[in-house]
Amino acid sequence: MHILVIGAAGMAGRKLVERLAKDGRLGGKAVTKATLHDVIEPTAPAGAPFASKTLASDFSMPGEAEKLVAEKPDVIFHLAAIVSGEAEREFDKGYRINLDGSRLLFEAVRALNMQSGGAYKPRIVFTSSIAVFGAPFPEAIHDEFFTTPLTSYGTQKAIAELLLADYTRKGFFDGVGIRFPTICVRPGKPNAAASGFFSNIIREPLAGHEAVLPVSEDVRHWHASPRAAVEFMIHAATIDGEKLGARRNLTMPGLSCTVGEQIEALRRVAGDKVVARIKKVPDEAIIKIVAGWPRNFDASRAESLGFKAEKSFDDIIRAHVEDELGGKIA
Repeated sequence: MHILVIGAAGMAGRKLVERLAKDGRLGGKAVTKATLHDVIEPTAPAGAPFASKTLASDFSMPGEAEKLVAEKPDVIFHLAAIVSGEAEREFDKGYRINLDGSRLLFEAVRALNMQSGGAYKPRIVFTSSIAVFGAPFPEAIHDEFFTTPLTSYGTQKAIAELLLADYTRKGFFDGVGIRFPTICVRPGKPNAAASGFFSNIIREPLAGHEAVLPVSEDVRHWHASPRAAVEFMIHAATIDGEKLGARRNLTMPGLSCTVGEQIEALRRVAGDKVVARIKKVPDEAIIKIVAGWPRNFDASRAESLGFKAEKSFDDIIRAHVEDELGGKIA
């Protein structure tokens, strides 16, 4: 089995590749080759039982998507994106990467499908976002709720979801779109995502550093861990497409909690000293963006199809401590 990961240098991409290298299999089939792509060259996994090829380019440029799929990968993980805050600030760049890049990828696969008389029909796993939904919200958002995003990022993801469903309906590929919750706690350094503070206020204090909280503690949001994100992608790559029918985009399970509840979970896991490293510095731009985000979901459809996430924020923090800090708190 040949697997293509677009966005392999990002957090989710790296963790997915590490998992594939560890398992050596996907859906009961041996992985024989992995093509890893990003705008910066990804790192090939050490000790993987399959051959890895790493590539660096802007996949939204003409001709690049055709190069990526030329060897007809069996499974394509499309994780590449400009994140929310950057997409809002840089309008043209956001649409070029998040929308045009996705469309060009889908078109490149469609061309191979048509050339093969329909024989080439890969599974495409597209990582979307809960940003496709916009206020006003019900108490818990279900998959049938209107996708009326209030950010450019959410709009770009919503359009790509529609394209994924239509290209799948036409038989060009077998697509599954998974709307990630905000992934927390993200390892590494802060990124340009407007949602970055949800991770910052946990990750930085645990590592012995101060963190800035730009919103009030009553802000409520929908979370899942990096561990859960990898499981979402693996399951989406292997699920029976017949079970999805025409509704190819799913909101992933997660945990709804307030920032205050995050902080109290941090206190239970790590103590008052660590919590004291969080400093409140309101940021009106972030406050405005977050005000239009969804807070809670009914992910029963995804759960009925076998997708799973954590049930407490304490568990999300403990997963970060185990996976990224070697079980040690500064």
